[in-house]
Amino acid sequence: MVLVFPDRVGSNQGVRELLFPGVKVFSATKAKEREELGEKVTHWLAANPNCAVQEKVVTQSSDREFHCLTITIFYNGARA
Repeated sequence: MVLVFPDRVGSNQGVRELLFPGVKVFSATKAKEREELGEKVTHWLAANPNCAVQEKVVTQSSDREFHCLTITIFYNGARA
């Protein structure tokens, strides 16, 4: 997977292109699940010690009824 991250919003200069062999997405919409999301990430990282986190993105979105929290982990290494 190749990701492109601009160094500055609206700038075409200084664009970084990064290659990641793995991505893991954690997402929750219910309040209780959102509260536990960090623990899920921590548990997954402990269960996969060969995965070296290279980048992470936290995204929050919502509509009238739901509030979604997503944590995306980009990593190198073999998943256990």
